[in-house]
Amino acid sequence: MKGLYFQQSSTNEKITFVFQERENLPVAEDNYVKLQVKACALSQINTKLLAEMKMEKDFFPVGREIAGIVLDVGSKVSFFQPGDEVVVHKPEKVTWTEAAGTVRDGVRAYTALHYLARLAPGKWVLVMDGASALGTIAIQLAHHRGARVISTAGSPEDRQYLEGLRPALARVIDVSSGKAHVAESCLEETGGLGVDIVLDAGVRLYSKDDEPAVKLQLLPHKHDILSLLGVGGHWVTTEENLQLDPPDSHCLFLKGATVAFLNDEVWNLSNVQQGKYLCVLKDVMEKLATGVFRPRLAEPVALHEARAAMEAAQEGPAGKKQVVQF
Repeated sequence: MKGLYFQQSSTNEKITFVFQERENLPVAEDNYVKLQVKACALSQINTKLLAEMKMEKDFFPVGREIAGIVLDVGSKVSFFQPGDEVVVHKPEKVTWTEAAGTVRDGVRAYTALHYLARLAPGKWVLVMDGASALGTIAIQLAHHRGARVISTAGSPEDRQYLEGLRPALARVIDVSSGKAHVAESCLEETGGLGVDIVLDAGVRLYSKDDEPAVKLQLLPHKHDILSLLGVGGHWVTTEENLQLDPPDSHCLFLKGATVAFLNDEVWNLSNVQQGKYLCVLKDVMEKLATGVFRPRLAEPVALHEARAAMEAAQEGPAGKKQVVQF
């Protein structure tokens, strides 16, 4: 059985991907399910989390966002039977690539908007980098729940894509030229009240002059987020190293606003949350089947192309989700 694995260097700076042949897996243990994988989506690997969870190995298998057919189940498994098509249970109308390509970003969108930000009808939601795989699903979820959505585009192509999502979007802010001011645009759109929920795609902690990466210069500064956040607002950040100074905290205090960190792996870090996690997974698939979610997927690639695709995925979130089809 051929698979793609990653190996981390001793300096923890570079990841190398290699193909390896492994023996076929044995019969599933009591609580395990043996699966024939039909599609697998590719994402960045969180090596820091693996280190903290003591899950580091010489070679670690790539791919957790999978869809496939159950081959065998352990004696204590009751949810699935051999022959089932699964992500959780896969709806008949959903393709393998759609299922694998949506499951992680669907969970992230639900975690951010429902569990961290308390999404409700009538709320103003700002989704940064809305043309990304996560941004697309977050926009569609917020619109479905009756929120009014604003998004940013990092290129003319992204802007064109987002314009095609109307009426799900109330406004698209093109930041590619560096001339558009996100905070001013959001305050103008909301009548000066600010947005209720912000889902960022990273933020700048320093001024543009001090920020070396050109890509980071397109991101909003943390002060912009604080400026456009309304009273009682929720800022959900993907920036795990966010630094807030005392004046920033005081601004949040005056607005009665909150900051939450989006870590979608939190569902797997607590057994108490498994029931909610399964409900989220089921709802993601149902919305995919009914057309509420329309993921932005790249053309599927074959297994022999997976190494190059996975290396590209480590550079950062791309506009389209890459899926390997078997």
